[in-house]
Amino acid sequence: MSRRPPKEAPDPIDIHVGQRLKARRVGLRISQSEIGKVLGVTFQQIQKYENGANRVGASNLFKMAKALDVDVSYFYEDMPSCTKLKSLSDNPASVFEHDPMAQPESIKLIHNYFRIISPAVRGRVFQLVKSIADQNSQCLNSED
Repeated sequence: MSRRPPKEAPDPIDIHVGQRLKARRVGLRISQSEIGKVLGVTFQQIQKYENGANRVGASNLFKMAKALDVDVSYFYEDMPSCTKLKSLSDNPASVFEHDPMAQPESIKLIHNYFRIISPAVRGRVFQLVKSIADQNSQCLNSED
C-alpha cells in the first residue's frame, strides 16, 4: 500500500481566505454547521477551510459569499498582492502572520460591535475608535 507524500504547508492565500471566512462567520454569529449546510459540506470541512488546510472551490466561495452577505472579493481584501508574494524568500506564509483580522481579539470586537442594535450608537462607537486610532497615529508621527 503506497502512502501519500507529505503535504506541504497550506498556501498563504488559502489561509487568508479562511481567516476572512471565520471572521465574517463569527461576526454574524453563524456556526460552522450552519455554513456547512449551505455549502453541502460538514462542519469539519468548514474548519479545514478556515485553517487553510483545504482550498475553497470557486462554487463554494460564491455560495459562502451569498450566505455571509458579502462580495466574493471580501475574501481577498487586505491580502498582499501576488507580486509581493513572488518576491518573498522561502516563507510566503510570514506575510499573513500579523494579520490583525485573524486575531481572536479582532473577531470578538467585530462580533460585539455588530451586536449593538442601534445604528446611531454603532456609528458613535466607530467614530470613537477611529478618533482614538487617529490620535494615536498623530502621536507616533510626532515622535519621528
